[in-house]
Amino acid sequence: MEGTTGLSVVNQLAAFIQGGGVFMFIILGVWGFGIAIALERFRKLSKTFDVDGPSFMNEIQRYVLSNDIQGAIRVCSGSVAALPRVLKSGLKRASQGTEQIQNALDATALEVVPKVESRLNYLQLIANISTLFGLLGTIQGLIQSFAAVASADAAQKAELLALGISKAMNTTAFGLISAITIMVVHQLLSTRAEKIIGDMEQNSIKLLDLLSTKKGSAPNTDKEAA
Repeated sequence: MEGTTGLSVVNQLAAFIQGGGVFMFIILGVWGFGIAIALERFRKLSKTFDVDGPSFMNEIQRYVLSNDIQGAIRVCSGSVAALPRVLKSGLKRASQGTEQIQNALDATALEVVPKVESRLNYLQLIANISTLFGLLGTIQGLIQSFAAVASADAAQKAELLALGISKAMNTTAFGLISAITIMVVHQLLSTRAEKIIGDMEQNSIKLLDLLSTKKGSAPNTDKEAA
């Protein structure tokens, strides 16, 4: 029974796509391309760029406070995520001035941010294209239906008009389905990307403040020892 139900759904979907004409296949291709991009971005943002910012920063802070900068660098080297890459560039200049550390953090951030946001704008474009192809298919269906009605017998006019409008509505519906799903996925991925970038910026400031504080406390310690 379940197999029969599944087969029936597939047949209905196939009939729905075929009933909309050539633009249905175009929208299906565009939709598939958008889903492929979304899956690739989700994998990258989840497994490659993302990291638990607070926990990672706490670990780096322990190394820095114990004056083990090389240990902190080794921790950062063990990950390819965005946050460790940025913090590593700042730690490598820990012995230099605050401005040099800030420049290193900013330069790496400018390199990493475009990779985090890569191809997300394509999803917006794909959603718009799906909607437009749906409207174009609607217009084509209406044109064909009215052209057929104009040259058809009186008995066939109602049937031809109904078929043409059905074809037009199929493309509209499918275009909107494609656009809505891609827009939802785009928003979810954009939110995740913003979180990664926000963690990166926030913890970069924390690292800069931490290194600056240690630099500022070092001379005072020397004076007290003298």
